[in-house]
Amino acid sequence: MSAEIKVPFFKASIGKAEEDAVLDVLRSGWLTTGKQVAAFEKEFAEKIGTKYALAVNSNTSGMILAMEACGVGQGKAVITTPYTFVSTAASARHLGADVYFADIESDTYSIDPKSVEKILESEKGKNVVAIVPVHIAGNVCDMESIMAIAKKYNVKVIEDCAHSFPSKTKMGYAGSIGDAGVFSFYATKTITTGEGGMVTTNDASLAKRMEMMRLHGMDRTTWDRYTSPKASWVYDIVAPGYKSNLPDILAALGRVQLSRADEFDEKRKRHAAKYNEAFSKFDFIKLPPDGEGNSWHLYLMRLDLTKLKCDRDSFAKKLQERGIGISVHFIPIFYFSYWKNLYADFTEKNFPNAAKQYSQTITLPLWPDMTDEMVETVIKTVEEIGKECHA
Repeated sequence: MSAEIKVPFFKASIGKAEEDAVLDVLRSGWLTTGKQVAAFEKEFAEKIGTKYALAVNSNTSGMILAMEACGVGQGKAVITTPYTFVSTAASARHLGADVYFADIESDTYSIDPKSVEKILESEKGKNVVAIVPVHIAGNVCDMESIMAIAKKYNVKVIEDCAHSFPSKTKMGYAGSIGDAGVFSFYATKTITTGEGGMVTTNDASLAKRMEMMRLHGMDRTTWDRYTSPKASWVYDIVAPGYKSNLPDILAALGRVQLSRADEFDEKRKRHAAKYNEAFSKFDFIKLPPDGEGNSWHLYLMRLDLTKLKCDRDSFAKKLQERGIGISVHFIPIFYFSYWKNLYADFTEKNFPNAAKQYSQTITLPLWPDMTDEMVETVIKTVEEIGKECHA
């Protein structure tokens, strides 16, 4: 039998305001992309300080739009990290491009700028049109170095911000630094629309291209066609676009969540601080990276396996058996069959930092409405297992 869940891995913070916002849309008679989406885009752009924000139905859709607009396609390539969810790299493959992988830094989960530049200096670098840094668990990559490298080699930077709202550094919010930023509003993210995302940019030409490609390559939005005095059935298709738009139902939910983003941020940071205070006393745990502007989307507990007589998987299973919801972020892409078969040199031996971090990392519960009792239950359970498994 499955263990009783004492502390769920995640539970979205949804209240009456979110419920009322969605009901208002349902009763309005307009359910798809309309004025709620427009308002959500405006509010999000204002929050992170970009000129443009485009709501989409997933981070993956947004990544494809951003890559396409930046020239990713047949005969081209992007550089990203193997330490990410597979959609980051798969988006480039959907466009027919190659993907070159750079290892992560030895002490963080972030892509290593030196590894990125090594690829750009190689023969493969001539096909690269974009670097895709992935901000992991709320921490922002070394964007100062990445932007300098991108300028040197004349390539675009597309930030994968699925984990990084509202992370902010001296360079600005994540998603406002590169040529484009792509966010996720999946159910477990810092704000949610259930499914959904946002693409941000300060480049008018990129914004125009992504807006058009977001909805079938059509030169008019649905809202415009049905509310403008111009005939609703008149439009042109100027490119073979996608179906990536976000409906008003989800945008209404997102607007309320956005208004609560700072509240959620403060609560996550408070829980993370309690974890850090407790775990700093355990010799079998290395505290997670905590860089500038960390929004603590996830708590990545790193085990010091030299202090334990069990491996990461055994430790994780013991947590689950005692009712603690956990996950692992991420299974590096080089462990997946498709990618191993695609590139002969794409093995863990060539990415020692990514392989090491994966082997020792467990993602613990970290969500705004966790109670103090829940946090203490997680800490106590980790301590008990650590004592049982201590070498």
